Amino acid sequence: MSEQKLTAELRTEFGKGFARRARMAGQIPAVIYGHGAEPIHINLPGRATTLAVRVSNALLAIDVDGEQHLTLVKDIQRDPVKQIIEHVDLQTVKAGEKVTVDIAVHVSGEVAPGAVASLEATTVSLEAEATHVPTAVEVNIDGLKAGESIHASDLVLPKGSILLTEGDTLVVRIAEAAGADEEESTEAAAE
Repeated sequence: MSEQKLTAELRTEFGKGFARRARMAGQIPAVIYGHGAEPIHINLPGRATTLAVRVSNALLAIDVDGEQHLTLVKDIQRDPVKQIIEHVDLQTVKAGEKVTVDIAVHVSGEVAPGAVASLEATTVSLEAEATHVPTAVEVNIDGLKAGESIHASDLVLPKGSILLTEGDTLVVRIAEAAGADEEESTEAAAE
């Protein structure tokens, strides 16, 4: 994943009123923390930040008064109704450093006829290099039959990633389709 470059302003005022004024001015309040340093409170450009954090675990290169900070998005607070970003928590990382992240599970393929797939775990925890965090883990269910399943230990992980989720965690369950028995008995009766 490539890093997005953003320029931030140092924030000296705090509180609900200031945060509200910053958002009205098209900025998003944020904080950079990690590596034992004091937290740095900043304002990020609203539109550029919204576009940059559309992917999970976004890597951002933040310029604060000429000082560069390589960060990973750890948390985003959104307005529950409007879904606009209200605040962003950023963790300082270094190139080559291993970080723990939750990665989305994407299912591809079609199960055997008469079966249905159920995604039981939407994310898995991985340890990956901060500058090479994968966007998703692909799970191929092509041709799987009812009664089969895929566990976390069966996943093909991106290069350099280590699975932190328990290996016996159920990721995808393949079950018999609800109407499959009725269809078979109807077909048998028709013959």
